[in-house]
Amino acid sequence: MALPAIVSSAYAASPIEGLLERIDKGASKKFIIETVKSSTDFFELDQKDDKVVVRGNNYVSIATGVNWYLKYHAHIHLSWNGMKAKLPAKLPAVPHKERHETGMNLRYDFNYCTFSYTMAFWDWERWEQEIDWLALHGINMPLALVGADVVWYNVLQKLGYSKEEVNNFVAGPAFQAWWLMNNLEGWGGPNPDNWYKQQEVLQKKILKRMREYGIEPVLPGYSGMVPDNAKKKLGLNVTDPDNWGSYRRPAFLQPTDPRFTEIADIYYKELNRLYGKANYYCMDPFHEGGSVKGVDLDATGQAIMKAMKRNNPQAAWVVQAWGANPRHDMIKNLNRGDLIVLDLFSESCPQWGETESKWHRPDGFDGHDWIFCMLLNFGGNVGLHGKMQHLINAFEKARASRFGETLRGVGLTMEGSENNPVMFELLCELPWHNGPIDKDEWLKNYATARYGKAHPAVEEAWLILSNSIYNCPVASTQQGTHESIFCARPSKNAYQASSWSEMSDYYNPQDVIRAAGLFLSAAEEFRGNNNYEYDLIDIVRQAVAEKGRLVHTVMKEAIQAGEAQLFDAAGQRFLRLILLQDELLGTRKEFRVGEWIGKARKLGKTGQEKDLYEWNARTQITTWGDRAAANNGGLHDYAHREWNGLLRDFYHKRWQVWVEHTSQELRGTSRPAIDWYAIEEPWTKATNPYSSLPEGNSIDVARRVYDEAVRGN
Repeated sequence: MALPAIVSSAYAASPIEGLLERIDKGASKKFIIETVKSSTDFFELDQKDDKVVVRGNNYVSIATGVNWYLKYHAHIHLSWNGMKAKLPAKLPAVPHKERHETGMNLRYDFNYCTFSYTMAFWDWERWEQEIDWLALHGINMPLALVGADVVWYNVLQKLGYSKEEVNNFVAGPAFQAWWLMNNLEGWGGPNPDNWYKQQEVLQKKILKRMREYGIEPVLPGYSGMVPDNAKKKLGLNVTDPDNWGSYRRPAFLQPTDPRFTEIADIYYKELNRLYGKANYYCMDPFHEGGSVKGVDLDATGQAIMKAMKRNNPQAAWVVQAWGANPRHDMIKNLNRGDLIVLDLFSESCPQWGETESKWHRPDGFDGHDWIFCMLLNFGGNVGLHGKMQHLINAFEKARASRFGETLRGVGLTMEGSENNPVMFELLCELPWHNGPIDKDEWLKNYATARYGKAHPAVEEAWLILSNSIYNCPVASTQQGTHESIFCARPSKNAYQASSWSEMSDYYNPQDVIRAAGLFLSAAEEFRGNNNYEYDLIDIVRQAVAEKGRLVHTVMKEAIQAGEAQLFDAAGQRFLRLILLQDELLGTRKEFRVGEWIGKARKLGKTGQEKDLYEWNARTQITTWGDRAAANNGGLHDYAHREWNGLLRDFYHKRWQVWVEHTSQELRGTSRPAIDWYAIEEPWTKATNPYSSLPEGNSIDVARRVYDEAVRGN
């Protein structure tokens, strides 16, 4: 059958040329890029003389094809920590024309939380890499929240709020996700003037590049949020959504208030002026327990939709399915095709109609379009985790179900990214396969692509991991990784680090330890390989964490037996493991707290700004909030990270205090209860420097740490 006419075969003016040149200077001369009209998203790989041909129906499809070629033909894997590669002088030939297409035409990326837990301090250089990653992985509708605070700053001033009042409403850099989800006001601020200026410039660059690719941004629309004092200041008819944890939520403007339309229109006018119109807008009223008392939900849905449609009649409302949201009464009477529901936690708590789910909705999303999403990561926590086989099965089940008629695509909705690359690769590939993926075969090909060549020990290690720590039970609703005991507030019964983990022991820790040993055994063949060395450090880190949990059990049993000497020995061993972990992670910048803090300080224009951003960065990953939020609200350690520097100066210090305290109690010395927040808060306010530069050779340190931590050598 003849192909549709080729629209363009010249790459000179396309964003694909820029993408290829950023990967490797001169790379664009080795490819022929062809755009072909088609109503179906597809890409083809082909060969013409000594050049690789990549054709597709749009730039995102073509970029996906480029990535596919690099992975499975050239064995070059681009990831967050490595978006550049040295391509061979002559590219491996495509032996026969290869075509992939998908009916899943919406591929979404980002959770609100990603913008705080991962992206809070990104500059344009990092965003440019991310947008390339999006295109290479077929993402065509990412959330785009940067600079939303600028819109609100201007809107509130138009409504009569002073600069000081606006800054009391807008959250600081590390906490804007929860402000934009109507959970809190002001925490982490006030933001300096320079912050708003920088974010506006940054968002305009982000959107310009996305639109060059043909990527459709999902911009924040208006959902009725107003400052908590809006009734008093503006005389608005508002309801009180109650508290989120220990934080006061913004007020909710009733859709029946005559000024709802006025304020929504002011908001969209300002949004358009700054960033242009979009075809997708995200609105999530009543997120995570927001009270709907006294709210007409049907009228709310209609008012939010009408305001968006006045702004752009072609736009669709994108809403998160999380807990009770979106409320049935809010969406039931909206026109089909105008709403897209993100089934946020499809791999564990699907709401699309899966009867086995804890959050099962018998009617799914009331006939509205929806996207199958993988949440995977909560709080940006470090740790290997996933439901690899189940993810494959669950997607195929959803696609084959009666609800598959309104399934429009897949989405990445992690709270934090730059982790677990294997799971993100798997999810992004699902739409491009005709049927179920063979997990073991896919993993074998993934390892070859990621490290540049096949190796039996590496393949075996990945197979073990896929059947253990990456095989979280189907029914489990645990929030992300099996959290490291090192990051938990110390106690005899310490188990999880965050308050809502729901984690349980679903795998044998010895499997992870054995997989790390196998992976390490191949080290000399991959010395200097960026992807291998990153994964090596991550897998050995997991093995040391597993060992720490086993040693903690010994401490607990020693306490129960009243064996002070045994406790002391186990306690010192446990503390040593934390320091070994710290040293191991210091070999990679991705696992250094100095990288996180350094990015925060770099954004500041003055010393005062740098200190504010550093406080945001430090607080988010430790206490998260003030004493009330950390303790009573349960937010302490929610965003814990196994990072070099943080392990040594924060987690080790906490455990050392507890070990000494418990040792004295075992010897009959009565001690007052430990005030953990009083120990933790000083670190959040400190400004001692942490380097982002790696220290030590990854392979050499990993081998030594594994020998001491696991083998006891």
